[in-house]
Amino acid sequence: MENKSYKGKAFKFGDDVDTDAVIPGTYLILNTPEELSHYTFCGVRPDFVKQVQPGDIVVGGSNFGCGSSREHAPLALIGSQVSCVIAKSFARIFYRNSINVGLPLVECAETDRISDGDILEVDLGAGIVKNLTKNEEYKTVPFPDFLLQIVDDGGLIKHTQKNL
Repeated sequence: MENKSYKGKAFKFGDDVDTDAVIPGTYLILNTPEELSHYTFCGVRPDFVKQVQPGDIVVGGSNFGCGSSREHAPLALIGSQVSCVIAKSFARIFYRNSINVGLPLVECAETDRISDGDILEVDLGAGIVKNLTKNEEYKTVPFPDFLLQIVDDGGLIKHTQKNL
């Protein structure tokens, strides 16, 4: 399978970013990525929706996506046209929900080296994040081909329909 890569500006967050920070519970009555995107990170970074551009990358520390098990959080990120999320580690349910809706997640131990606004290039298959701003390269946990196929197909439901 060919390597999937993304390039965008980093939006940096810290450790333990919970799903309520990604999309506050007030907005759970909304169900589409487009509707949710208007409120992504509104409680912790109100300017996010005005600044994020298609392809940009969210960067976190440890335990990204902790909290409730709602699919709304990765859907809000997809609606915001975030290409992927890089973090030291992810909450298990958030990880599965993200893959299920087609949002790639990248585990990288060196997210502390990434600053807000850095331009990053992520190669999922090769397991490499290039920080073009700092001229640095970080190793990641390579994204398995079978998960890459699910993400490329737009999530688990679309992947399953395609392969019936």
